[in-house]
Amino acid sequence: MAPAAASQHQATTVAPTSGRKVVDEVSGWLRVMDDGSIDRTWTGPPQALPLMQPVQPYAVPRDGHTLHDLPGEPNLRVYLPEVDAGSVGRLPVIVHLHGGGFCISHPSWVLYHHFYARLACAVPAVVVTAELPLAPEQRLPAQIYTGVDVLRRLRSIAMSDEGSLDDPAAELLREAADISRVFLVGDSSGGNLVHLVAARVGEDGADAWAPLRVAGGIPIHPGFVRATRSKSELQDTPDSVFFTLDMLDKFLAMALPKGATKDHPYTCPMGPNAPPLESIPLPPMLVAVAEKDLIRDTNLEYCDALRAAGKEVEVLINRGMSHSFYLNKFAVDMDPTTGERAQEFIDAIKSFVARH
Repeated sequence: MAPAAASQHQATTVAPTSGRKVVDEVSGWLRVMDDGSIDRTWTGPPQALPLMQPVQPYAVPRDGHTLHDLPGEPNLRVYLPEVDAGSVGRLPVIVHLHGGGFCISHPSWVLYHHFYARLACAVPAVVVTAELPLAPEQRLPAQIYTGVDVLRRLRSIAMSDEGSLDDPAAELLREAADISRVFLVGDSSGGNLVHLVAARVGEDGADAWAPLRVAGGIPIHPGFVRATRSKSELQDTPDSVFFTLDMLDKFLAMALPKGATKDHPYTCPMGPNAPPLESIPLPPMLVAVAEKDLIRDTNLEYCDALRAAGKEVEVLINRGMSHSFYLNKFAVDMDPTTGERAQEFIDAIKSFVARH
């Protein structure tokens, strides 16, 4: 569910709590104080801090792309690859919904930046990321509503008249984006949102969203679980700062509606409490499953349930990899196997987008 830190854009070291007491803690990533406030100051290994630093936008191209922020409801961040518009035309749009157990992380962080900048250039595609509300201050379904609002804002920008937008970055997005080919991509809890947001859009019907069309969904190591432990959760898998059972349990307890268990449809869409998957209108899916993920088994169960419901689904197994492995820039750059798996992953996404 991706590393975490401060509630703002930048992670910091431990700050005084002004006499407040910690009443609950999530593996050092988040603390609930006795006055009900939430402290997301990073208290884990300092080596992880560089991954959580914010990346500022830049209109001058770097490594084949530009990066723009579009303040609004919701706040958007847009990666635009440098391409010859005359030869490729408008670009497909990847809408990224970030992970963090619905409780932590920010799309401006280095750990997201390096992957989505690379993806924008590789596909090529316009990549739009969004700032999602965080639990427990805002529990589900707030994150689902925001995901739908991202698409609504994207559609509004794309349908605006030329020159009518006040923001130059929004005008660039309007010119570049082919909103008839929008792909929802989300990591960990963001993978849940891919399913949930796609279902909401599907239920509205194509006419309600035209000309925007969700052409595909890519849940990456989605946070689909059951109230009872799966075999992979019970195996002796080493915990890491990226993802632990403690994070899984406590984040979901803070994010799900009060009184709900992990069998809720938001976290177990293949379970008996959820609507039958046959009745859910979903686009073609590419589901990434990490071989060493704690929740590998329930990820695969979700894929099996989609197939049984007659849905179009492809499964990519990230061999030998753990949860959200591709977000760890240090490992991607320094470990040949991790780098190879990250490239395989990008190639798979590129292929999926090209075919849809």
